[in-house]
Amino acid sequence: MFMGSVGGGKAAAIAYTLRETCRLNNVAPEAWLTWDLQRLPDRKINRIDERMPGNWKPGKT
Repeated sequence: MFMGSVGGGKAAAIAYTLRETCRLNNVAPEAWLTWDLQRLPDRKINRIDERMPGNWKPGKT
C-alpha cells in the first residue's frame, strides 16, 4: 500500500531487513553493501552465509 506495488513492498522488506541486520551486528550498512556488491561476481551462491553482515568485518576480503 505504501510502496506502490507488491514487488516494491517485497524489495523494501529485504532492504530494511539487511539494514537492521547490519545495525544489530554493529556494521555500517553502506560499507558492508559496497563490499558485498564489489565481490558479488566472485562469490558462489552456496557460500552466501559468508556474505551476511554478521560475518563481515571491515577490511575482510
